[in-house]
Amino acid sequence: MKEALILVENGYEELELWVPYYRLLEEGIGVTCVGPQTGASYAGKRGLEVRAELSFADVDLGGVLAVIIPGGWAPDRLRTHPQAVTLVKQAYERGIAVAAICHAGSLLVSAEIVRGKRLTSTRSIRDDLRAAGAVWVDEPVVVDANLITSRTPTDLPAFLPAILAAIR
Repeated sequence: MKEALILVENGYEELELWVPYYRLLEEGIGVTCVGPQTGASYAGKRGLEVRAELSFADVDLGGVLAVIIPGGWAPDRLRTHPQAVTLVKQAYERGIAVAAICHAGSLLVSAEIVRGKRLTSTRSIRDDLRAAGAVWVDEPVVVDANLITSRTPTDLPAFLPAILAAIR
């Protein structure tokens, strides 16, 4: 089965998780939410909960087409989990689409996959990305090889087609 992973932690931006989740399902792509602990629930910024079906340690990247990282405050929490950082780095190195929106670029920095890459993010982490060697641009969506980045929920109409194009 074709599958995408969405990384979850407390403080995720609900639109940046649930809009891709349902759009991928519409395309017939399975979606698995992955968090620090299998079966645990994680609350979004507005309180909407999501349950992790797998932990980072339990993921097998075989058959995975994309790893999606929603923004919000969750990426700062995700980057404190070494297994989440390793998962993102391994997915990127295997050529799997890695899609990050808003603050999710901070996890890309921790995974050390931004040097020399053209990307975008919310403005508040622009300097962090540049300091890590990224070429930051202010555009709705940026695709550089298998790295797909976007700025904010208002860019979802550009972000989702880029993800779908990368996994087709």
